Amino acid sequence: MRAVPWWGVVSSAAAPVLMAGGWTVAARLQPHSYSQIADTVSALAAPGAADRWVMTATFLVVGACDALTGLALRPARAPGRLILMAGAVAGMLVAANPELPGTRFPLPHIICAAAGCAALVSWPAGAWRRGPSVPWGLRPVVSAGAVAVLAALLAWFGAELITAGGQAGLAERVAAGGGRVLPVRRQHDHQAQPRASLSRPSARVRRSTAVDRGGARA
Repeated sequence: MRAVPWWGVVSSAAAPVLMAGGWTVAARLQPHSYSQIADTVSALAAPGAADRWVMTATFLVVGACDALTGLALRPARAPGRLILMAGAVAGMLVAANPELPGTRFPLPHIICAAAGCAALVSWPAGAWRRGPSVPWGLRPVVSAGAVAVLAALLAWFGAELITAGGQAGLAERVAAGGGRVLPVRRQHDHQAQPRASLSRPSARVRRSTAVDRGGARA
């Protein structure tokens, strides 16, 4: 199975750190009326927000990291990698189409954000593989579980937006964080797989060694 390049490990690890750091710094630059629990991340990049360039730059840089991760995740199937990269592009387009104050339904922003969320949830479904040498994080059961968890988090965020429950910001941050930690885990699983394989000889090798020893005694 093809190896994951070092720059893919770096990009996957950097994405959640940069995203969380970006929205934390941007939130601290806002007036006290902004709440990280109730208000969305997109509001930090909207026209009229204080130092909106911080969150705009975060969307762009994290999108670039996600695209690199999709390129680097060679053990995964191509459909999953393409969905992840498409989600990265959608995330960057969110920066180019911010929320507009006074507009109840900013359609370009909604389309880009929805596409990014859909990709974030669905890419594991297109990435799984079968086989004894497949890393744990890319196995069908694990991928299905990841999709289920991410879909539940996204549903929570959607429910908060619709019902104005007062926790939309928290739900969005948990969903976005979970979606970006997942590629890190999968890259780590693949990095650990070769080491485990090298340190533990296969059954075929053990049988061959036993036969050779038996022949030598004879």
